[in-house]
Amino acid sequence: MSQPIVPAVLPQFNDIQAAVERIQGLVIETPCLCSETISRKFSAKIWLKFENLQFTASFKERGALNKLLNLNDQEKQTGVIAASAGNHAQGVAYHAQRLGIAATIVMPENTPVVKISRVKEYGAEVVLYGKDFAAAAAQMQALSITRNLTIIHPFDDADVIAGQGSVAVEMLKAVPDLDVLLVPIGGGGLISGMAIAAKTIKPSIQVIGVQSAVYPDMAKLFYQQDYPNSMGSTVAEGIAVSHPGQLTRQVVKRYVDDIIVVNEDMIEEAIAMLLNIEKTVCEGAGATAMAAVMSDPKRFAAKNVGIVLSGGNIDTRVMISVLQRHLTRVGRMVRIRVDLSDHPGALARLTAIIAEQGGNIYELRHERFAATSRAKNSAVSIDIELKIATDLLPLIAAIEKEDYVARIEEI
Repeated sequence: MSQPIVPAVLPQFNDIQAAVERIQGLVIETPCLCSETISRKFSAKIWLKFENLQFTASFKERGALNKLLNLNDQEKQTGVIAASAGNHAQGVAYHAQRLGIAATIVMPENTPVVKISRVKEYGAEVVLYGKDFAAAAAQMQALSITRNLTIIHPFDDADVIAGQGSVAVEMLKAVPDLDVLLVPIGGGGLISGMAIAAKTIKPSIQVIGVQSAVYPDMAKLFYQQDYPNSMGSTVAEGIAVSHPGQLTRQVVKRYVDDIIVVNEDMIEEAIAMLLNIEKTVCEGAGATAMAAVMSDPKRFAAKNVGIVLSGGNIDTRVMISVLQRHLTRVGRMVRIRVDLSDHPGALARLTAIIAEQGGNIYELRHERFAATSRAKNSAVSIDIELKIATDLLPLIAAIEKEDYVARIEEI
């Protein structure tokens, strides 16, 4: 299939320099700090760029603002439009409001109410259309024509790419001796801007993209090979892009050294580690670069590694699920099934044993009428949080010492 003609030239480093000056003071120059604990854990110097601390909790503000500031007077007067259910929508809406530019955001009909409300709070008109992003994007194209609105593309736009490049400029100003930059990739806007800037400032630096195994589409283009993927749900929905940009794929091919594909479990573990160690909240896409180090520590050992924590907008329910799954993986959340006599005090004694062994009961299901139980017996399924994973076997031993029958079950 032939590719569409690219309507714009690739952004250059001078465009990024201009963007840095243009957006200065209008977005936060977020901290770029060395995590001593994570560095020791992986035998490297790990520098974290906290883009999750932007006002809308994402780097997306940078590119959106640079594009808005570059509009001519007529475009500012008629207004702008974007299609997004996430960070790009908030970035466009927030800065358009600050600049007095009318913004329309087209969002899929199934977008969570909290995200719709947040965009409306920034003064944008929200148009709900279609069941997915593709349908919303098509409606955006149609409305841009009928209403004469300027499209603010989330990644495939030279001004947007230049704005995102300011992240690398700030990182290399803070830590000039970085050896590697690890950058999440969805459509490719962030890594495109960062790669152009980083390779110009420090040609020897390695720029490595990171994608979820569920949406490895830029990696497919980069290596001209297929990756098995489900094209389904991912905890890194911010980089769940099935069609990378036409501009961005050219920049990636020219400036990026490698693309790493990480699995969902590792992304979840990165979210949990960043919360537990750095006390910082990252969405799945925001933690993907950290997941790359966790997946292959030897590759980055003894290097100065710059990691972009690109966003922090994670749904509360997703965060709870991620943390629970983390506890299960490391053996601190376990499920045991116990058969016990159905007499007063039997259950109370069982819970007392668990408490004595330092276990915290998370959930208990008393199955008195289970078909597998005898008439004078009952069964209990208990989810228990342990202090450390090695507490499990002593707990089982203590339970069985009281003549209960216990067995470990999968959660």
